[in-house]
Amino acid sequence: QVQLVQSGGGSVQAGGSLRLSCAASTSTRTFNTYTMGWFRQAPGKEREFVAIISWSGGRIYYADSVKGRFTISRDNAKNTMYLQINSLKPEDTAIYYCAKDKVQYRLPQIDPQWTDFGSWGQGTQVTVSS
Repeated sequence: QVQLVQSGGGSVQAGGSLRLSCAASTSTRTFNTYTMGWFRQAPGKEREFVAIISWSGGRIYYADSVKGRFTISRDNAKNTMYLQINSLKPEDTAIYYCAKDKVQYRLPQIDPQWTDFGSWGQGTQVTVSS
């Protein structure tokens, strides 16, 4: 299983922005063959889908709750995926997880399930205060 290391979380006031990063090992040779995704989990709630991006970045889907505010991207030369989160709201407070699909070259789905992903980052806390 490839190791995914996250960074970029923190505390911010409502309306602020953060950028989350998810980096695979520099020795990974197949990062550009896997769909990647972001999920989040708030206290007392289920893990929910946030955004997903295909291996080359050509197909992207967002959850309705974040569409227009969050931007997913990836830099395959750096084995890194990003989530730019703008106009943050208190309800965005959660632990954010990045994940890699279990199989290569599987097209992203509009409503992906977390069980489709096999490698996970350690999670990073995003806290939004009002």
